[in-house]
Amino acid sequence: MSDIIRIQMMGSFLIYINEQRVENPVSKSRKGTALVEFLVLHRGRPVPNQQLLQALWPEHSVTNPENALKTLVSRMRTLLNQMSPGLGACIVSDRGAYHWQSMPAMSIDALELMDIFDILGTERNADRQREMYERMLELYEGDLYQTGDLEGDTGFAQQMHTQYLSAVYSYIELLRKAEDYNEIIAVCRTALEVDSFDDRLHIELMKAMVSLNRTSDALVQYKHATNLTYRYLGAPPSEEMMAFYQEMNKARQSLKYNLEAIRRELNNSELERGAFVCDYEMFKAIYNLEMRNLERLGTTMFLGIIMIGEDESGTDSIKQDNIMNGLIEILRDNLRKGDIITHFSPSVVALLLPTVNYKTGTMVLERIRTMFYKRFPNSNVPFHSRLGMLGKDAFKVEADESAQKEE
Repeated sequence: MSDIIRIQMMGSFLIYINEQRVENPVSKSRKGTALVEFLVLHRGRPVPNQQLLQALWPEHSVTNPENALKTLVSRMRTLLNQMSPGLGACIVSDRGAYHWQSMPAMSIDALELMDIFDILGTERNADRQREMYERMLELYEGDLYQTGDLEGDTGFAQQMHTQYLSAVYSYIELLRKAEDYNEIIAVCRTALEVDSFDDRLHIELMKAMVSLNRTSDALVQYKHATNLTYRYLGAPPSEEMMAFYQEMNKARQSLKYNLEAIRRELNNSELERGAFVCDYEMFKAIYNLEMRNLERLGTTMFLGIIMIGEDESGTDSIKQDNIMNGLIEILRDNLRKGDIITHFSPSVVALLLPTVNYKTGTMVLERIRTMFYKRFPNSNVPFHSRLGMLGKDAFKVEADESAQKEE
């Protein structure tokens, strides 16, 4: 029975055999990886040797480029065969050319995405469209992986990036017609992990929040988007962003004098699922209220701390922001409604966990760790967590429970 092979080219270059990620010797050869991707993206069409030579060695940086190409192809076939018998035969020799021939039980995310982009242009069934959009979001884990060893290899990546954003915009329009604003928010957040600077995604996200009477969240998103622009581009917000902010601010001001709108907003906030996310000032206010309840009712509450990365770790700021936003979503969706979350610093999240003990609190943090690495399997950043009891007897009780845990 032949292996089931899955090749990932979006975001990273990975190979899975029977759904198990394997050590990929191909990725250790930058030119070899570039060759495989270049052939794959031509979708079975023969690529003339001269085109490959020009792409791989544009300035003839080797003495005998024709021999270098033959050697590279031979080496890649050997490395692929080491991963799965017969895999090297996917690189097929033509007369003066090479092409990629996928095996029967093989899937490649980039090729599946290309098919989705093509079909979406003609598909008219809304349910079928939605299935394909959801699959597209699942597959597009990042822009097409590039080694930098191909002349003009940014063309494929840029084309797919443009097609991806165009499809995301169309999906948002489809969801807007269905008034599915929660899904619009989820789609925008996913797409912003790919392109953090896309103004339209930020605006569509804020529009959906406003439609759900989450004006405060929309204002937080506006501040985040403008901070990104100032910090990394050194530019003010776009005219479209400023125009939307002004309209949003007017609507927010009118809420103060509209009793019915305020009642609806309060009612909707009551129906929101998951834990409560707030800024640190509100977090402290809630903490003070909860501490009064602890003294009055004799209940317990724990403070949890999660730190992503290390001080002076050098983690890219945009990547760090995306990872922290993802962590906040995991916490909000998986903690209880009475739990409180705040983004304490660029790499630290603080949690108030009422009515738990040391054992269950530790289990909660371990569950969050598992979900974090499931969502960010390639993040390569450490996840640290600590748990401490709050209250006047906090240190004594925590020590007792820690001792019980060790026993």
